[in-house]
Amino acid sequence: MTQQSSVTAPEKLVLPNVHHTGSGLGWGLVGITAFSFTVPFTRVAAHDGLSALFIGSGRAVVAAALAVVALLVTRQTRPTNVQWARLAVVAGGVVVGFPLLTSYALTTAPASHGAVVIGLLPAATAVMAVLRGRERVHTTFWVFAALGGAAVITFAALQNGGLGSLHWSDFLLFGAVMAAAIGYAEGGLLARELGAWQTVSWALVLAAPLMVVLTVVSVVNQTPTGTPVQWLAFAYLCVVSMYLGFFAWYRGLAIGPMAQVSQVQLVQPVLSILWAALILREHLTWPTILGGLVVIACARFAVRARLGKATA
Repeated sequence: MTQQSSVTAPEKLVLPNVHHTGSGLGWGLVGITAFSFTVPFTRVAAHDGLSALFIGSGRAVVAAALAVVALLVTRQTRPTNVQWARLAVVAGGVVVGFPLLTSYALTTAPASHGAVVIGLLPAATAVMAVLRGRERVHTTFWVFAALGGAAVITFAALQNGGLGSLHWSDFLLFGAVMAAAIGYAEGGLLARELGAWQTVSWALVLAAPLMVVLTVVSVVNQTPTGTPVQWLAFAYLCVVSMYLGFFAWYRGLAIGPMAQVSQVQLVQPVLSILWAALILREHLTWPTILGGLVVIACARFAVRARLGKATA
């Protein structure tokens, strides 16, 4: 019985729904480390250089080209109709929504500010994982997840131009958080059926026509010009942020539990601000460092809160 016609046999999972938390957290941390460079490198590429539309759409086009090669070389089986529909959700969140919204936001917002607002992503992803994946979590998990979110907000308040007054860039960043959370949760579930790298590859292919059109529009409106450093930053966004990073991240979410693995993202704003200080020379204060340590501590306790019961 073929994959398309099966109505009685359950579909074989590439990554079975068996929770090996340590392994899931390890893969998740690799993915988050790769993603932690996204905000500062987007700021590098967008600051008096490449247009936001070109950065947001062009990175997806390059990644889609890599995905096509990988899918053809390995002769992957095409997704089912239902899986295509779910891939559209993934593509809308992580291929279209998050890159475009963050690219526009970071044309004005400092990288450190963008990093801490995006730090709300773990809580959003956990909620989506519970709702979509029907995961049951202990109250302890939610306590530390909430503390982590509160720590991120406090973290943001310590930054120059923090969250005391919201700007249009903040709303774009909040929209990016929601888009990514939905795409992460659905992608983590799909990775159990299609495989981690296959999921992001098919999502990129699905979104490619739209992103090609947007890239052409951006080039027509403004010829891409930038320094070698800006083009290198753009290359990282294309190859790692938009593609390779998802190999590890979706694998970690697929191994799961997603609600717990998602909390590894709490260290992302800390890493992003560190890179912003080192790469962009943005001011890093001791209160910010202490706030970062609190965020990491919350992440540690959240991921140790097992499904159904808390660890000591």
